[in-house]
Amino acid sequence: MRRSSLRWTIPTLLALQLALLWVQGAQIHRQNQVLTGLREDIQALADTLQDGKMPANDQEEAPSVPARYQVPNSPPRRVAVLGAEEEQDAAAKELKTSRDSAQKAVKDAREVQSKLSIEENIRKADENRKVNAATTSWQRWVYGALAFVVLGLLARAVLRRNA
Repeated sequence: MRRSSLRWTIPTLLALQLALLWVQGAQIHRQNQVLTGLREDIQALADTLQDGKMPANDQEEAPSVPARYQVPNSPPRRVAVLGAEEEQDAAAKELKTSRDSAQKAVKDAREVQSKLSIEENIRKADENRKVNAATTSWQRWVYGALAFVVLGLLARAVLRRNA
C-alpha cells in the first residue's frame, strides 16, 4: 500500500511543478511585451525631445495616448527677425562665457577632488598603520605564549622520558 502512494506522488508533484513553470513563463512573456511597449514609447519620447518638439498645451489637456499612436507634429516655422545677427553675437558671447565658467568649475572641482583624495589616502594610511600596530602588539604576546606552551610540552616529554 505504501508503495502505490509513492508511485503517484512523485509524478503528481512533477506535473504540478511543470504547470507552475508554464504559468511563470506566461507571466514573463506578458511582462516582456509590456516592457517592449514601454521601451518603444520611451524611445519615441526621447526622439521627440531630441528633435526639440515640445507637445502643445492642447495635447497636454487631452487624454494620454502612447507616442506611437499620436500624429507627428508639424515642423516649426522660422520667422526672420531684424537684428538677428546682434542677438546671435550676444548669444555666442554668452555661450562662450558660460563654457569658460563651466570649464573653470570643472578644473576647480578636479583640483578639490584630488586634494580630498590625497587627504583621504593619508587618513586611510594612518588608520591602517594604527590597526597594524595594534595587531602586532597582541600577536607578539600570542607568539610568546605559544612558544611558552611548546617549551612546557617539550620539558614535560623530557621529564616523562627520564622518569
